[in-house]
Amino acid sequence: MCRQRPASDFTARRVCGLARSAALFALALLMCTPAAAAPTNPPAQPAPARSAAPAPDWGAWHPTGSLATARDGHTSTLLPNGQVLVAGGEDGAGYFASAELYDPAAGTWSATGAMRNSRASHTATLLPDGQVLVTGGSGLGYLNSAELYDPTTGTWSTTGNMAAAREGHTATLLPNGRVLVAGGWDSEGNLASAELYDPAAGTWSLTGSLASARGWHTAVLLPNGQALVTGGANMVAFLASAELYDPATGVWSATGSMAAARVGHTTTRLPDGRVLITGGWDSTTAFASAELYDPATGMWSSTSSMAGARAWHTATLLPNGLVLVAAGVGGWSVGNYLTNAELYNPASGAWGPTGGLGTARRFHRDVLLPNGQVLIAGGEDYNNCLASAELYDMSAPSSVTVTAIESHGASGGWLSLWPVLAALASLAGLLVYRARRRR
Repeated sequence: MCRQRPASDFTARRVCGLARSAALFALALLMCTPAAAAPTNPPAQPAPARSAAPAPDWGAWHPTGSLATARDGHTSTLLPNGQVLVAGGEDGAGYFASAELYDPAAGTWSATGAMRNSRASHTATLLPDGQVLVTGGSGLGYLNSAELYDPTTGTWSTTGNMAAAREGHTATLLPNGRVLVAGGWDSEGNLASAELYDPAAGTWSLTGSLASARGWHTAVLLPNGQALVTGGANMVAFLASAELYDPATGVWSATGSMAAARVGHTTTRLPDGRVLITGGWDSTTAFASAELYDPATGMWSSTSSMAGARAWHTATLLPNGLVLVAAGVGGWSVGNYLTNAELYNPASGAWGPTGGLGTARRFHRDVLLPNGQVLIAGGEDYNNCLASAELYDMSAPSSVTVTAIESHGASGGWLSLWPVLAALASLAGLLVYRARRRR
């Protein structure tokens, strides 16, 4: 059972290492800011006209079996047999090597073999042969190790080590069966380096480096076989830039920039090949905005904003082509941990409400199950790691249709209450996993 973490512990485990400089800067700002000074409001975001929103009765959430161990910073992977593998993570007191399997038919979790190394903020990639490759993360220091999970035996085995230890990186399965790992953090700061894993040989090789070192970015495979990396941050700035990796040449190239620099956003490839970006943070603000990337033109464009700002949420492409965005956090107080969810319709570019989760959470993981339901497991609320899991079912009774989803502007009303030091709190949040209490 995850121990309850008081607010002081919640903050302390996120502000160490490089975050120490942010804390000192925050103190300087505090000393120089008059006590009566009001926080600066961000520029107002234009909101499109909106009509009465449909009732939030499209789809519903219901609880399912809980994890044996409350955790965040874990991974969730759908296996070829329809089960879901959850591996690693942490609870504020330590890191986990344990792994669990979810059986959708029974709605229960069971233990499976433990990893060789305790780790969190790692990646997990399903390989073409059905094994799961886990890379990097943090545990007893930053890790360069990698492991393979075999679903047929329920056991882990070591494989080749990466050239660089890293967490907050991305891992993308390429069409040739290799896995591209890019960016992240290590003890010295951000990484621009990228590596390729060859499952046939069990070895890593260096490939072209990103133009901008970054961590906590996102990555998605495009229909043309290239990998798109977006946003994230480094020691200098939050990033709006995006880069394309070409497996044929091993080279990265710039492909425009998003309208907003983002960390804690989501990236979803739509059925028509476009990529949807939602939410996230910059140095001062959580976003309700969303953007679209068109691989055919290499251009970015805005789309309708969500009803409310959120970061560290999940976004799941549903079988009907809609995108489900769920939970996350809209600010740094307990009231800003979210239970609500929204649906995006790519055909109309509009958002609409759907049923809310039973538990507010961020840093949870989502998996689309073969039956069309969405499984969300773990994460954390304001004080606690979570063991609970929930299922989203689109077959729940509904009084709205796809074309009835309305467009919503960014709410943003809570932004007027954001403290003057929100920029530094956001920077500390950016380092959420690499700034851990190390024993």
